[in-house]
Amino acid sequence: MKKSILRLVTLALIPLLGLAACSTKEADKKKKDQNEIEVWLTPQWKGTYKGDEKGADYDSFFKTAAKMYEKDHPGKKISVQVIPGEERDSKLSVATQTKTLPDIFFESTFAISDLAHQGLLAPLDSTIDQKNKADISKSVWDNVTINHKTYFYPFAQNPGMLAYNADMFEKAGLQKYLADKDKIANWSLEDFQMILKKLKESDSHITPLGFYAKNNQGDTWTMMYLRMYGSSFFDKSGKLNVNDKKGVHALDYIKELKDKKMITSGAESLTSNDVNAMFQNKKVAISFTNAVLYKGMLDSMAAGTVNKFDARLANIPSVDGPKSFTYVLGSAVFNTNGDKRQKLAKDFVKYYSENKELIKASMNFMPVRKSLVEQEKANHPMLETYINNDQYVINFSNNTSGYVEVRNALFPEIQAVLTGEKTSKEALDTFVEKGNKAISQGIKRSKILNNK
Repeated sequence: MKKSILRLVTLALIPLLGLAACSTKEADKKKKDQNEIEVWLTPQWKGTYKGDEKGADYDSFFKTAAKMYEKDHPGKKISVQVIPGEERDSKLSVATQTKTLPDIFFESTFAISDLAHQGLLAPLDSTIDQKNKADISKSVWDNVTINHKTYFYPFAQNPGMLAYNADMFEKAGLQKYLADKDKIANWSLEDFQMILKKLKESDSHITPLGFYAKNNQGDTWTMMYLRMYGSSFFDKSGKLNVNDKKGVHALDYIKELKDKKMITSGAESLTSNDVNAMFQNKKVAISFTNAVLYKGMLDSMAAGTVNKFDARLANIPSVDGPKSFTYVLGSAVFNTNGDKRQKLAKDFVKYYSENKELIKASMNFMPVRKSLVEQEKANHPMLETYINNDQYVINFSNNTSGYVEVRNALFPEIQAVLTGEKTSKEALDTFVEKGNKAISQGIKRSKILNNK
């Protein structure tokens, strides 16, 4: 009888011992995880420094950085995962709900600034010393700062501006408005208006200005055009005010260009990719571009896949002077995985963002560091041109909570103006109403704006 009881007790204890073993393993794993961090990124560039490296892939840079860091910091482990851009938001949403967020995310900062508003990101101010801060332009820091705190460590940038066909300018007698090939033209708004008029008069087969409004892609340029007559777009409280007289004047001007056939026909159904193709096929004289897109086009010309023409750069004109903007590529650290992992993540971000060898990878875009530009400008003169142009860069998104909804509210209203369904004032009133509703909701739920 005693043996039977003992056997039953033993059998009963086995599952408990198993659970204890599992719990121990989980505890060990959790303890081990404090020395392991995970980096997520969307596809940016292939290779560590160049795409022609053997085995180059989108995770190459971070794998190289991780290998170097792990060698210098024995016992630390860094894993890297590339997230398809179209899956970013859904994957982050699931990870937030399941408490499986990574430790670091490397991305265009405006695309994930809402993570800071959600209270998921750790400020990086204590990670960045004054020497490194001084090596990067104030305009870049402005793009990664929310409520006086820095939530992203800038690594590279992609300045946005205009590209123009200098051959078409020559034909139209507009030589005096050409900038040197390695410079960026600064036209006044009056210059811009006259340039478009002369281009149209010189050749009826070309379109002076590329414009599109099918979706929200490339809409940053549209927002810049709406600032041409002095609208600040956002007021001091962070709300939209582009339906003021200045904003309405700008949209009226775009409608006037449409009526005079000086922007691309059927712009309401064209994407930015459509217009970029038209520019490369010499059907459009002035179009949107950024540093990466511009270099890619010149490389395609050199390779013979795009017919050669003299393409140059210009800032976006306005009554307030030339304007540009930039997409900052940088690192965010999540505050969701414990203090030890957060500290390790910040240290790794600092490591690759400041390492003199690793920061050369920012040449795949446009470096944010003045020291690197100074080092490389002899072989790449456009680097100095771009970084000197930082003085004209504005914070286009205002790091607004709810910016995704703001973007989605704009293009339908631009379409309505182009098709004649609404006046500029009606369209901008609707946009501001919808956009400010999204911003108000964003501000209300923002943990960093409400000090939660």
